[in-house]
Amino acid sequence: MPRSTRRRPALTHPATGEIDLLDVLHALSDPTRMTIVRILRAEPERACGTFPVDVAPSTLSHHFKVLRESGLIHQREEANRKFSALRAVDLEQRFPGLLDTILAAHARAEADVQAEPHAQAETCARAETRA
Repeated sequence: MPRSTRRRPALTHPATGEIDLLDVLHALSDPTRMTIVRILRAEPERACGTFPVDVAPSTLSHHFKVLRESGLIHQREEANRKFSALRAVDLEQRFPGLLDTILAAHARAEADVQAEPHAQAETCARAETRA
């Protein structure tokens, strides 16, 4: 059976002036989407299927749609692949310092979570020494 010749609708991206703060904050509230944004902050562009996240392809597509429609990323299609890039310049123009502040706060929170088991173990060891 021949493949359909219908084209998928073009990807839509909000103009810089239309990027809404609440949409950006909502998009960044998910750990998978934060991972995608952190990676894109370090890399100029990446193919959608190459992100180290443990979600189903349909779920990953949803995450990219949320990021794209919020104005955080730009996506382009090339053959049968989609490539994503962070709209860092647009976000900085619209909300100066916001993305860097959120990414820094997220990194600190992750460091605190990773350090927490060590701190608990040290507290327990000190308590045992005193006993």
